[in-house]
Amino acid sequence: MLIDIDPDSESPLYQQLRDQVVRAIAEGSLKPGEALASVRQLAGQFGINSATVGKGYELLRQEGLVRTSRRSGSVVARGPADEPTPGFSAGWTGRLRTLLAEAVAHGMPDQSIRDTTDSLLADFAASRTDSGRSAS
Repeated sequence: MLIDIDPDSESPLYQQLRDQVVRAIAEGSLKPGEALASVRQLAGQFGINSATVGKGYELLRQEGLVRTSRRSGSVVARGPADEPTPGFSAGWTGRLRTLLAEAVAHGMPDQSIRDTTDSLLADFAASRTDSGRSAS
């Protein structure tokens, strides 16, 4: 998986890392059981503090998307085909409500929000299909 972080972004580096891993899981380019680069490897690759990478991995672990052990390092724990983690929906709905409120507050029309959402979901589905074909 190719990770690209932008030190000039308003988004913290650990959040960028977390978001890119989540996207890769949703797109199917990272699959359950697949190993992630070590904290040291990523920190060295980007020239950032290992605690920053560790914080991104810790968020993923808390969300149940990654599991970590001393023996195997960090690996993807689940994928889009898995059942949602118990309790996930409540927290996700709250975050979605905030994102939708942000779009509405900025004047986006309801239909534009729906169209954008539908388009993004279709992109994830297409990515998973393409990823499945290339793995065969």
